[in-house]
Amino acid sequence: MQLVVARIGRAHGIKGEVTVEVRTDEPELRLGPGAVLQTEPASAGPLTVETGRVHSGRLMLRFAGVKDRTGAEALRNILLIAEVDPSELPEEEDEYYDHQLMDLDVVLEDGTAVGRITEISHLPSQDLFIVERPDGTEVMIPFVEEIVAEIDLEEQRCVITPPPGLIDDRAEIASERDAAEAEDAAEADGSENAGGGA
Repeated sequence: MQLVVARIGRAHGIKGEVTVEVRTDEPELRLGPGAVLQTEPASAGPLTVETGRVHSGRLMLRFAGVKDRTGAEALRNILLIAEVDPSELPEEEDEYYDHQLMDLDVVLEDGTAVGRITEISHLPSQDLFIVERPDGTEVMIPFVEEIVAEIDLEEQRCVITPPPGLIDDRAEIASERDAAEAEDAAEADGSENAGGGA
């Protein structure tokens, strides 16, 4: 199985180094010296990692055969793809590869269906599950311990305990509701109103 593990960024210096946007939890395994990576577009590869180092918090790689800044610039925005055994699991417990999480059914603790994971977005601060709901809308679920209670690969489901407002419709229309309440209050003009609720 092929997994995108990084995207090549800018050239760094004049000796062929590039910055990379890491998209794997195991860069030392997937992007270490000697790693041979397929590319997208395929015509740019395969690329063999010659050296790697961290500079100012960013991973810098140099590939075999890329000796100058011009060669490095030509690689910008290319995706690096590693071949991974589908049965392979990450070294750390409670870590997962994207392909393991795709299409999992997302449910609440009481079994209420929320939707299914259609995409995983890797942000600098955290990862997000993009979940397609039965009505076709999407909701974003932060992949954090406080919200994702359980990942059950055998049952192909993800159990979440969302805080109030994360997935319910009231959160999505909170600003509209506030506006409507203000309008209702204005219309009621001091008369008693039985509407509202918690």
